[in-house]
Amino acid sequence: MSSSTQWLFYAIASGGCAALNGVFAKLTTTQLTTTWATGISHLFGFDEPSRFIELLVRGFFFLMNLAFNAVMWGLFTRALTLASSTVRVSIINTSANFMLTAVLGAVIFRESLPGLWWLGASLLVAGSVIIGRREEGKEVTGTARSKPTVVSTDGFRDEPDAPLADVSMGGEHGGERYNDSIELERKPKKGSNEQAEADEL
Repeated sequence: MSSSTQWLFYAIASGGCAALNGVFAKLTTTQLTTTWATGISHLFGFDEPSRFIELLVRGFFFLMNLAFNAVMWGLFTRALTLASSTVRVSIINTSANFMLTAVLGAVIFRESLPGLWWLGASLLVAGSVIIGRREEGKEVTGTARSKPTVVSTDGFRDEPDAPLADVSMGGEHGGERYNDSIELERKPKKGSNEQAEADEL
């Protein structure tokens, strides 16, 4: 199995564990468990249903509920780690959970699901797919907008009258010549100062 499809296996497996988790949770409290416990009591030679055996059976189903819940979260977390989109994992997990729940309900509890249930499940899956596509579109747009912009500093002038410096051509010496030219322009000229003093006199 390639690494690009491993997340699909874990997502479907987590959805199946979620469905089994619901089945064992229902078996913990349903009347069907009492019927099964009565049959087990007769297998052990009890004439009357044993309350102790029924509690053992219900306790076993409760422990299986906790175990499949933990396994489901472990598989779901693994699928999220391997997948490139968390929305896809949620969609596959929900779809597998719905489908397997319907099959197990019909096989174990003899439940006949009406067409309205299938319609609601289909709408939930379709809504998840639509939301997933919208989220993926937002991620792509956000990635395109978050590209860093590089600001070029070529030709930067420290002062309005300072000449442009081509540091890229001169390397370190070019940068030194540029700094020297700035310092020379900042220093007052000696001849201009003497001429100003002569005019004042």
